[in-house]
Amino acid sequence: MRLKVASITVLLVALLLIPAGLAAQDTIKIGFFAPLTGFAAADGASALAGAQTAVDFINDAGGINGKPVELVYYDDGCKADEASSIARKLIERDKVVVGVSGSYSTPTRAAAGIFQAAGVPLISSYAVHPSITKAGDLVFRVGMDASTEGWAGAELVVKQLGAKEIAVLTIDNDFGVSLGEYFKERAEKFGGTIVFEKRYPLGESEFRDVLGSIKDEDPEILWASGYYAEAANIVSQAKELDIRCWIVGQEGYDSPKFVELSTDTSAYGTLIVTDLNRDSDREIVQSFLAEYCNRTGLDADMVGASAFDAVQVAAYGIENGGVTAEEIRDAINGIENFENAVTGPFYGFSERRVIKPITVQIIRNGEFHFFMEFTDPDIITPAP
Repeated sequence: MRLKVASITVLLVALLLIPAGLAAQDTIKIGFFAPLTGFAAADGASALAGAQTAVDFINDAGGINGKPVELVYYDDGCKADEASSIARKLIERDKVVVGVSGSYSTPTRAAAGIFQAAGVPLISSYAVHPSITKAGDLVFRVGMDASTEGWAGAELVVKQLGAKEIAVLTIDNDFGVSLGEYFKERAEKFGGTIVFEKRYPLGESEFRDVLGSIKDEDPEILWASGYYAEAANIVSQAKELDIRCWIVGQEGYDSPKFVELSTDTSAYGTLIVTDLNRDSDREIVQSFLAEYCNRTGLDADMVGASAFDAVQVAAYGIENGGVTAEEIRDAINGIENFENAVTGPFYGFSERRVIKPITVQIIRNGEFHFFMEFTDPDIITPAP
């Protein structure tokens, strides 16, 4: 009798350690939020398609320890208050085991603290702001950190392209400002000179005046941050003004919408610092690209690939750790040479931020193609 009582006690304690409602679930719930409406809707749709593709891959392979994965998702409209409300809903009502952000830096920052306080892990797909992972030990990033993306950009511009005089045009939000600071810091360290610098507001469409001022400075490189709509206007109006320097963008350009919205061939020759190498011969990359296109009828971008990777990492954490936050956290922290990542391989994590190759893509004939790749630890390891 004492043995039976002891066994029941152990069982009850074990059940108490499982998040509320999880023991009775037939599926493993992963929460997800992205901007499905508003100015960033194309990115949100891509992120959702990437996450759903990952869920299909996982379930087609038997799920996680025999249980299917269910993606519970909501539209945050790229708004911080919406993301905060969704975070609470996913945690308190939907009882998700882990959350994934398919959104930009501002909404992700708002949600990160809520997930951390509730003791539920959150994985950011592609938002770059450094403060996201500083929310606590349960918050991870599988996309590029602002530091690594900025450093890789400086390496490309100054060391690879040999530019000394650089113009900087920055979108004035968390993404653009944090990225720009790391870029400028290292570009100047390498001997580059910032000959022109200006910030512009999110949603700006008229760049002719500022581009005219940039043309007067005659820089060798224009480092211009923005999302696909702003980026399309920048390159289109630069061509109209006959600005002939290299234009270097970042992950915000990495969307078929960028090429679609650009006039004529104005996007051709643009270089983009990103983390999706479409020309990779890795099997996971080509399988994802084919399945994403089959699902959406569109070519994949880094947003969709990054959301795919975030769900893959969440599943790895659960399968190789367990269902508690601490088990998931420890399993992800222990990742080494993770091959099931489209934007990988993931060499590991540094303070919950991924270490992985960074690629440079070039637009040729309306398509993204490989230009070069960075694997130097000094570039791809996020700043302390």
